[in-house]
Amino acid sequence: MALGSLSRKTLAELGRNGGRLGFVRGLKTFTLPDLPYDYGDLEPVISAEIMMLHHQKHHQAYITNYNKALEQLDQAIAKGDASTVVKLQSAIKFNGGGHINHSIFWNNLAPVQKGGGEPPKKSLGWAIDMQFGSLDTLIQKINSEGAALQGSGWVWLALDKELKKITVETTANQDPLVTKGSTLVPLLGVDVWEHAYYLQYKNVKPDYLKNIWKVINWTYACEVYERGSS
Repeated sequence: MALGSLSRKTLAELGRNGGRLGFVRGLKTFTLPDLPYDYGDLEPVISAEIMMLHHQKHHQAYITNYNKALEQLDQAIAKGDASTVVKLQSAIKFNGGGHINHSIFWNNLAPVQKGGGEPPKKSLGWAIDMQFGSLDTLIQKINSEGAALQGSGWVWLALDKELKKITVETTANQDPLVTKGSTLVPLLGVDVWEHAYYLQYKNVKPDYLKNIWKVINWTYACEVYERGSS
């Protein structure tokens, strides 16, 4: 795939399936979801090269390995091989989490000319002001926790449906947010793996965290918040 146009996928489709579904001998598998913008549309914040490698190589690898693990799991269950079923759980969690997280991440971003960086409005904007004092304070908290995260992982803004409040969470490696609690709904997640920024920002992760807010799609976060709060 060149750095050209990509077909659009609705937020609802990605939210339901985490990408498109395929089939291997009747087993449901996943395929790489299209981005809702072109690879170069987030420049200069995130380069086209990073976006292409991140999407085509890294996300695709998680999907490939996830599908492989699902097929092996299906075979192990059919054979009654409990040992293999248990062994496959870590691969399913890691690669399945990588697919889930990245499918959310692509929708958390938007080109500046299409609203990227515009502050949240409506009920999410009000909730941020009530709980954190201001959007700037929230961003500082997310950036601080993202910069302090050791190794690879994610920093999230989440809605806790049970407590009816928003919260900042971190997850290690490719653990999806659900591993921190079944009532947590991801509003936005920032990928702090080195592959998300290193080609452009080198080892200066704080600069990446500072600049990414220029292309954060708060409209998407607001839509998810509205659905989760209803």
